[in-house]
Amino acid sequence: MLIKALLVFVILLLLTLFAIWFERRVVGRMQHRPGPNWNGPFGLLQSLADALKLHFKEGIIPAKADKVVYILAPAFSAIPAFLIFSIIPVGGQVTMFGEQTALQLIDPPVGVLVALALASVGVYGIVLGGWASGSTYPLLGGLRSAAQMISYDVAMGLSFVAVFLYAGTLSTSAIVTQQQPGWYVWLLPVSFIVYCVSMVGETNRAPFDLAEAEGELVGGFNTEYSSMRFGLFFLAEYINLINVSAIATTLFLGGWMAPWPISLLPWANTGYWTMLWFFIKVLLFMFVFVWLRGTLPRIRYDQFMAIGWKVMIPISLVWIVLVGSVRVLRNAEGFTTTEVLLWVGIPLAVIIVAAIAWPPRRKPELVVDLPDEDVASAPPDGTVVAESRGTYPVPPLDLAVPVPPIRARLAAARAAESTPALTPAGVGRDLPGGSNSGGSNVVS
Repeated sequence: MLIKALLVFVILLLLTLFAIWFERRVVGRMQHRPGPNWNGPFGLLQSLADALKLHFKEGIIPAKADKVVYILAPAFSAIPAFLIFSIIPVGGQVTMFGEQTALQLIDPPVGVLVALALASVGVYGIVLGGWASGSTYPLLGGLRSAAQMISYDVAMGLSFVAVFLYAGTLSTSAIVTQQQPGWYVWLLPVSFIVYCVSMVGETNRAPFDLAEAEGELVGGFNTEYSSMRFGLFFLAEYINLINVSAIATTLFLGGWMAPWPISLLPWANTGYWTMLWFFIKVLLFMFVFVWLRGTLPRIRYDQFMAIGWKVMIPISLVWIVLVGSVRVLRNAEGFTTTEVLLWVGIPLAVIIVAAIAWPPRRKPELVVDLPDEDVASAPPDGTVVAESRGTYPVPPLDLAVPVPPIRARLAAARAAESTPALTPAGVGRDLPGGSNSGGSNVVS
């Protein structure tokens, strides 16, 4: 158990360094640039160099920060991220130093619920980090991130329900074993799609990285952090990226089992070969994460929350009802596959077609009330409306710099008299207190 615990810690650290290099390298190729290629072969040591640099940076604590909570918040995010991976079966039964053991640190009977609980604890680190910084923008980033992660935690949890109904267990190793006849990605495609969208929102990744929107939040909840305190937030984000990919592999892609037709080979699902298939699947998910970041722009926060509450959660609830109905018809009533399709598939197809063909609701026309003088000067129909006639307020174009108050002008005049060589001649002769001779009186 001690060896496996150490392996979990080392594997996550190495995977984090690799994930950072992998993301920068792939995005660089997508943008027609090489990416990191200087430190080490193919730039593989660039992530290690960045990590060492964070260790030697100055750790600054803001004057108004709550120091105890400010220091503990990064740990609240990083520790649950390490614990989640301990319930993931990365391989089957192997022989380790003469002992038969599974490549999994712990296997609780409610392993998936443990993962959801630990992910919820990680939200506290982000919220407390933003609150304890003693600044407005980190607080806004922490609240925004908490709302985002809680919203998509709900959709993620609902996407697991259909898996529980088919597997009959919440143990991660048992769910992998139940997928020997076929992976759940083919049996439960809606749950898989909902989970894939939810895990992008759960990890604050583009295009759902609204908690770190630089244009609105100046970096988000970790704005006031530096040195390795910032590095712990960074480490937690990438470990969570690995965790959600590992959970998706375990619940929907057969876990450590080899894909077909490799699974037909007698040695494919035995020994340490199972680790190879598991990590290949995890890397495929990580590539999709990088692909999304290099392709899609960031969306608005209200659109992002609307997707979670108005699309993902209702679809998940309807899908759970359908899956539960199918399970009851198959197990309790003894219906055949054809009868299930007749009773469930045809009504579902009718609902989908009706939803697609339903005419969209017309948007109400915006009526702009113009003053009488603007109505008289408004352009005729069919012409281009001026910018000032739009729906958004436009400032006047004849802006003028306000005249400075009299005291400020007098002070400037006295300062100019004391330094006449620095002021152009003949400026400000008519100001109060000024001189009508050729000397200067004011610096404007």
